[in-house]
Amino acid sequence: MPLDVRLEQGHKMHSGILGMRALATVLAALALASCGGGGGGGPIVNPGVMAQTCSRNNPYVGDATAPTTVGSITTEKTWLRDHFDRNYLWYTEVPNVDPSNAAFNNDTPTGFYTSIDNYFNALLTPAITASGKFKDQFSFTYPTAAWDALINSGSTVGYGIEWHFGSSVTPPRNIRVAYVHAGSQADNAGVRRGDTLVSADGVSADDTTQSGVDALNAALFPASGSAHTLRLSRGPTTTNYQFVAGSVTLKSVQSQILNINTAKVGYLLFNDHVLTAEPDLINAMAVLQNNNVSDLVLDLRYNGGGYLFIASEVAYMIAGAARTNGMIFETTLFNNKRSNENSSSPFENVACLPDASFQCTSNALLPTLNLPRVYVLVSGSTCSASEAIINGLRGVDVDVRLIGSTTCGKPYGFFSQDNCGITYFPIEFQGVNAKGFGDYADGFIPGGTGAAASNVLGCAANDDLDHALGDPAEGQLASALAYRASGNSTCLPLMAGSRVTPLAAGQAAAVAEGGVVKPAPLTNRNGRMPAR
Repeated sequence: MPLDVRLEQGHKMHSGILGMRALATVLAALALASCGGGGGGGPIVNPGVMAQTCSRNNPYVGDATAPTTVGSITTEKTWLRDHFDRNYLWYTEVPNVDPSNAAFNNDTPTGFYTSIDNYFNALLTPAITASGKFKDQFSFTYPTAAWDALINSGSTVGYGIEWHFGSSVTPPRNIRVAYVHAGSQADNAGVRRGDTLVSADGVSADDTTQSGVDALNAALFPASGSAHTLRLSRGPTTTNYQFVAGSVTLKSVQSQILNINTAKVGYLLFNDHVLTAEPDLINAMAVLQNNNVSDLVLDLRYNGGGYLFIASEVAYMIAGAARTNGMIFETTLFNNKRSNENSSSPFENVACLPDASFQCTSNALLPTLNLPRVYVLVSGSTCSASEAIINGLRGVDVDVRLIGSTTCGKPYGFFSQDNCGITYFPIEFQGVNAKGFGDYADGFIPGGTGAAASNVLGCAANDDLDHALGDPAEGQLASALAYRASGNSTCLPLMAGSRVTPLAAGQAAAVAEGGVVKPAPLTNRNGRMPAR
């Protein structure tokens, strides 16, 4: 069953992994990531018409989070259309879709998910932004059990590699390792950032035949328990790695202290707003606090988002109590049917550390750096809750300097909602900061020119896959350190080579070019709050 774990720079890409579904040469189908468990849930009191009335052929009905009754694909589509009418931020822009269309009606075990996913995609607004990209690139569906495993347990299926695609469609694809999760199979086998994929299961990384892209897809985004051989190159050396896909614990936080002349500069890599990242973030911030860092470089280049309360905690730990006391981190604005739900969230100043029941287990005060300025490393893969950190800090006049390329542009969020074992994520709200700003659907632009409020002081810089993350010589970090050393006045020239060229101001993002592939639940802004 296809899952949306592609780059989200194209519109409604649920039948293509690495680009828009209209492109015939993209990698196409993706196997189910994991099974077991429940999850989801939000503030919706009325479950809607025909809720949990499920087709016998829905392969995920056993994972539903509420008791079910027997229905059909028609009853599930009826619930879905009602859900859009009540909760979708742009419900007035939903196209007039005929639910009897054959593309939405394969009520068989093998065709059900594709049909219901097609119907979901057909309901999304066709509106575009000023730069020409679709306003809603982000709504998606996901099997409930797989969603729960990924976002709540902080694990996914694979070998521990996150891939960077220089080009997803036209060879050379230049598929390289962007990040290796510590302690994973890949890490233990010696795979490192920057390694280049030569072939997978004997198929060239640049193969464009249907059988070839199917084989690449199966190897790069494997089903649990499947065995694959990856051939990777590093300089003149080529190595074969044999892996069996299994559960990978996401290691989303790294930190270190850089001694720059007489100053201590903190470097904090934060890759995923998953629940398991919270204690690591708190511990890392405490170390930086205890070492009295004078500046912080926050690396969000691969962080697609996740839980919004974690973004609020990160922003608080950077800014400190004095700057955030009594201030709003983000206000969520719903459609006009739900305006009574509009609400403002403060900067979270205490830890949560939720248990298996999503109940906070801690009220400990968070460490703080009390910084007036922060340097943030960003890219087109910096999305949603990560952009909320940037926007929230700017809302309380923390001087945010961006280093990198234009962010993905997602000031929107949702509450996961299960029906019949499939969790649906249509955009439900827009987030704005304490100054009422949330108009960055075309992304924040580092060092952008012109009057656009999404232009942020800083420097355009390229991701540098030839150096380790946290290495002061790595392109984006080196640019941040040089910019700081110049008194925030001078940017380094862009590095040449097989790196991502930052987008010009107002330029639409190139489809699926130069980005890191993440599962859709890790490219979101989830407004669900744990109970205290």
